[in-house]
Amino acid sequence: MIPTEDASARKREIEEKLKQEQETLSFIRENLEKSDQLTKGMVSILSSFESRLMQLENSIIPVHKQTENLQRLQDNVDKTLSCMDHVISYYHVAKDTDRIIREGPAGRLDEYLACIAKIQKAVEYFQDNHPDSPELNTVKARFEKGKELLEAEFRSLLNRYSKPVPPILILDVISVDEDMELQEEVLLEHLPEAVLQDIICIASWLVEYGRNQDFMNVYYQIRSSQLDRSIKGLKDHFRKNSASSGILYSPAVQTKRKDTPTKKIPKRPGTIRKAQNLLKQYSQHGLDGKKGGSNLTPLEGKDDVLDIEIDSYIHCISAFVKLAQSEYALLTEIIPEHHQKKTFDSLIQEALNNLMLEGDNIVLAARRAIERRDYFAILTIFPVLRHLKMNKSEFDSTLQGTAASTKNKLPTLITSMETIGAKALEEFADSIKNDPDKEYNMPKDGTVHELTSNTILFLQQLLDFHETAGAMLASQVLGDTYNIPLDPRETSSASSYTSDFNKRLLSSYICKVLGNLQLNLLSKSKVYEDSALSAIFLHNNYNYILKSLEKSELIQLVTVTQKRAENSYRELIEQQIDMYQRSWLKVTENLTDRNMPVLQPGAKLKDKERQVIKDKFKGFNDGLEELCKTQKGWAIPDKDQRHFIRQAQKKVVSDSYRAFLQRCTNISFTKNPEKYHKYRPEEVEEMIEKLFDTSA
Repeated sequence: MIPTEDASARKREIEEKLKQEQETLSFIRENLEKSDQLTKGMVSILSSFESRLMQLENSIIPVHKQTENLQRLQDNVDKTLSCMDHVISYYHVAKDTDRIIREGPAGRLDEYLACIAKIQKAVEYFQDNHPDSPELNTVKARFEKGKELLEAEFRSLLNRYSKPVPPILILDVISVDEDMELQEEVLLEHLPEAVLQDIICIASWLVEYGRNQDFMNVYYQIRSSQLDRSIKGLKDHFRKNSASSGILYSPAVQTKRKDTPTKKIPKRPGTIRKAQNLLKQYSQHGLDGKKGGSNLTPLEGKDDVLDIEIDSYIHCISAFVKLAQSEYALLTEIIPEHHQKKTFDSLIQEALNNLMLEGDNIVLAARRAIERRDYFAILTIFPVLRHLKMNKSEFDSTLQGTAASTKNKLPTLITSMETIGAKALEEFADSIKNDPDKEYNMPKDGTVHELTSNTILFLQQLLDFHETAGAMLASQVLGDTYNIPLDPRETSSASSYTSDFNKRLLSSYICKVLGNLQLNLLSKSKVYEDSALSAIFLHNNYNYILKSLEKSELIQLVTVTQKRAENSYRELIEQQIDMYQRSWLKVTENLTDRNMPVLQPGAKLKDKERQVIKDKFKGFNDGLEELCKTQKGWAIPDKDQRHFIRQAQKKVVSDSYRAFLQRCTNISFTKNPEKYHKYRPEEVEEMIEKLFDTSA
């Protein structure tokens, strides 16, 4: 049962909470009533505002529409006035642009082109709206005048700033191509950058608005002249410097690389000069031939001139390729793409034709040299032909897209050179075989014939150009002439087949020439009445051929088709030495036992027996003196061979003479022994030692 006091407290607490809830409810009701009153007031205000807005809209919209119409009318008036001003401006274009057009575009191209644009728009306006108006003719004339002045400015800029490329700069460009160590590329700037941009701008305008292609003709004519002048300038510079020093220096390289010495352009092998140098070299080594008849005498006096001309032409060929490539790069910036190839074709014609004409002159000179049997002059074709073939791929690439007649010029020249070169080689071989035997032209001392030395010198030139010479022979299908056996392994690839076949072809050609030379030397040797001198002559020539082949490495080329060539020449040399030694039989046969009396100790010789001994001494003495006198004037230029032959002869004669003296010891066959015993063995050896020595 709950106590009475707790129940009273609980009741009071509940009554207080109830009272609070009633107060809160009363407050909420009051606020709701106020909110309803405010809502009703707001609705009333909004209704009134809406009514007023509707009244305002009904008043403003007509005014707005009237204002919009007025604004449209104002805009139309402004546009009409603007159009009128624009149209009126066309009538003043001729007057406004007169001064600028008359003064030309020089120095203010942008302003000038802006004036031209105004004139062009005026022309279009009058053509569309008033085609019969006199103003149209006026602005048309002004437009044509402006175009003419633009074309004149195009020509003027090209003429004024197009200069031949300096020779030293061309040489730098060539040297960069030849010397891989030279990393810095040399650029050719044909026109200043600002001028080039003006020319490009004018060209673009003429193509787009001028509708005129005459400027392209102007361009190729001016640039063609400069290209040709550049190459001619290089040629003159090359000749001048080569004639004075033989060296071409290029200061342009030095200015860019201060710590690097100036580049020296490597000279191509000088054919005529090299032949002369070889002749001097062999003379110093005792292999030179002396005076003898031959129609193959190397040129003297003109060799340097020929070398300069050939080196100059070779450099000009390289220069043309580089300059043409540079010209094409410049042309692509100025000339429209669909006209570039045709314009480039026209641009290079003059320089290319001059180069081809010079090449034709080289061929013509070679043909004339063949006619006068001057085969050393033919050698000038080899370096040129080699250079042309080495550069043919780059040449073809440069001329890609030009006319067929242009692209065929170099192959035609190469074919001409190969044809005349092959003809020269064949006629040279025939000339060796048919060189006449003229007694008054034979070397009196039996030394090397000039035909031999010149033939070897000619063949040695083919070493430097063996690929060119082999291809030259192959181009004329001469393989059947030499009956070249083909190795099946050589057909594994086209390139190796061609190279190996050409090498074998050239080897067979050289063997043919050497065979013809050997036959001719045999024929010439018969001119000598003395068979010993004939043997010395053949010995000297065979020895010269062998030593020359070995010195120049020609022997390696010869052995491609004749494996025993070296041994064959050694056998021929030994045969001639044996033939020569037979000349001493008339001396040594006096020292044999033939007809020699049988000597008994203490026996007295009969008169007939004494006479036999006297005759033997006399025959030996006379034969020795005669041979030594005669053969001392003969020559064996090769020091080793001369020593070998002397020693061999000394041994044969000295041994026989000592044995003969030994047999005659203690034999009294005369009262004046000194009359017959004129020479001691040592003196005989000294006499033989002086053989083949014209200075003794």
